[in-house]
Amino acid sequence: MLVVDDDEVIRQLIAVNLHLEGFEVATATDGQDCLDRVLDVMPDVITLDVMMPCLDGWTTAERLRTAAATSHIKVVLITARAQDDDRRRGLGIGVDAYLTKPFDPAELIQVVRDLVDGGRGYAT
Repeated sequence: MLVVDDDEVIRQLIAVNLHLEGFEVATATDGQDCLDRVLDVMPDVITLDVMMPCLDGWTTAERLRTAAATSHIKVVLITARAQDDDRRRGLGIGVDAYLTKPFDPAELIQVVRDLVDGGRGYAT
């Protein structure tokens, strides 16, 4: 797992919840940090905030999808952007799930578990 969010509190909340469920978790502070670390971590799933400095989640997800080495990694967007256009944009990029903040940690765990188990995930 790679948890990417510029907000330290949210990043740690996600990381701790996933760790408590038995996932090995690494973190990144923004999209560029994610891209710099992804090949070292090689996560099954990346949780990705959209609104971040340096490199936003949209661009990061697009780069993950277009690079052969990372195109297979499952991506969950977690964002306060809840408009239908935002959801369509995420799904158009090819993200595997879209959760809006505030999110239910139990729902996040279930989405991640489904993706790790080979499911497609879902957009909420």
